[in-house]
Amino acid sequence: MKCSMVSNMASDWEKEGWLKAGLTMQLIFGKETWDRQNDNKKTERKVMIMKAKKLLSMILIGAASVSLLAGCGSNTSDTQADSEDAAQTESSDNTAQADEQESAEDNEDSSSGSGNALVVYYSATGNTEEVANYIADTTGGDLFELEPVEPYTDDDLNWSDDNSRVSQEHEDESLRDVELVSTDVENWDSYDTVFIGYPIWWGIAAWPVDSFVENNDFTGKTVIPFCTSASSGIGDSGQLLEEMAGTGDWQEGERFRSGADEADVQEWVNGLGL
Repeated sequence: MKCSMVSNMASDWEKEGWLKAGLTMQLIFGKETWDRQNDNKKTERKVMIMKAKKLLSMILIGAASVSLLAGCGSNTSDTQADSEDAAQTESSDNTAQADEQESAEDNEDSSSGSGNALVVYYSATGNTEEVANYIADTTGGDLFELEPVEPYTDDDLNWSDDNSRVSQEHEDESLRDVELVSTDVENWDSYDTVFIGYPIWWGIAAWPVDSFVENNDFTGKTVIPFCTSASSGIGDSGQLLEEMAGTGDWQEGERFRSGADEADVQEWVNGLGL
């Protein structure tokens, strides 16, 4: 009886042991399974996160590329527009300059009407120089001043003094050979019309002009004398110079008062019909 009870108790213990062992094994294997499942879920989440990050990066890169291309396109358009505007502005400026130059040339041609004009003059007190400048402005011609090597002073020009230089030269024609700084005009052959101006001294052209007339060939040129005087007229001064030159087509000259008005000079020049 006792042996049977001991045997039963041992059997129960064995069963209980096996049961506990089974439970323990289940717990162990169940935990491992749970851990593996958790690891798998973590791995899946990591993969999803990596994919999401990669997708987001691709979206951001795409957006940046689109913005960059749009900016480049805008800059290209702006550059093209600026270039076109600059080209149009330059073209307009060139056209305006060409029009202004053509207009200036037309005005010059219409004002002179005489081809290339040269205004030669000797001025003792400035009156003849003033008229010469008016003529040059009206014709668009060049100026050439006759300058004595020994300039005349105010005392030299005192005609009321019998001992003055001009008085002595008037009395003795041999003293009238006045040496000039130059009688040579650059490009002399290119001038078609030559104006010659001088003050009137004792009814004739001031003799410093004589050296220039004698030393130049006026063949093929139209020569127009003009003078300034407080009271005397031009007289025979132009004809005497023509005889002295021996060449050229000499026209009737004009006398202007001291301090001549520019409008009067312009009217005379325009009326020459050159």
